[in-house]
Amino acid sequence: MNQPENYDGQSTAPTPSYITLPGLQPPYPSLIDFLDQRFPFVGRAVWQHRLACNKISDEHGKPVDMDTPYRINARLRYFREVEQEHPIPFQESILFQSDSILIADKPHFLPVTPSGSYVNECLLHRLRRRTGLHHLVPVHRLDRETAGLVLFSCDENNRGPWFELFRQGGISKRYEAIASRPADSGNQWLIESRIERGEPWLRFKNIEGEINARSRISLVETRKELAKYVLEPITGKTHQLRLHMGLIGAHIVGDRFYPDFLPPQNPPRYDNPLQLLAKSLSFIDPVNGEARSFESRLTLDW
Repeated sequence: MNQPENYDGQSTAPTPSYITLPGLQPPYPSLIDFLDQRFPFVGRAVWQHRLACNKISDEHGKPVDMDTPYRINARLRYFREVEQEHPIPFQESILFQSDSILIADKPHFLPVTPSGSYVNECLLHRLRRRTGLHHLVPVHRLDRETAGLVLFSCDENNRGPWFELFRQGGISKRYEAIASRPADSGNQWLIESRIERGEPWLRFKNIEGEINARSRISLVETRKELAKYVLEPITGKTHQLRLHMGLIGAHIVGDRFYPDFLPPQNPPRYDNPLQLLAKSLSFIDPVNGEARSFESRLTLDW
């Protein structure tokens, strides 16, 4: 696929999405109230339409509707739809492919999996169409705004070792970022915090409590009011690097989430990408024991 496909009118994801209803304290919300609160940018009317038209089913394949009671651990299945999906005018590349894995270089603005107003314009579906590998799945995630390396599993019968490699911290990840200068005069930091979901739902925050997120940050170069950093996440919490950069008083150029939240643009603009790049991945292949290292061909605006 050389150019993004042009989706006219309503766009429907080719694969289903799932959500498991969490264990809440009674009184339980209605399904429409839960879905509307859980996905605030979808819109209540959209969830009402899906429920009324039997477009959502439970783990037994039975349609749920407005009158179906909330049931803890129910697994709801639906196909994501958007009224208009904007083609993303940037192309991914494949850096490596074997029977086990595929390493892709993701451009800024392209989600890894269906997200927000994008259901077909994502790295996963682009790669499935391009390679014909319909069992391709990402082993980890990057934010839509972040560019760089993403590792995919190609073999549906041998995914476990790759997911375990990430869970056990067996992959060394290095990021680059362009951000404001730090609040102090240091150039090396080990940042530890507790990260939990914030408000709105898309954002996260550092809070008091048991540490669950760690990052190493190094300042490597300065130019006027900006600096270039190398970031090494030790853990893998959502938005971890953005939040940890904030803790040293440095804010990444192009960040629309932190420190202030800016609503999504419609139509989207591409003139100020987040200056965060997943630059390298290094690991011992859990299948054949071979040492592997990959580096993104993309660069930041420096």
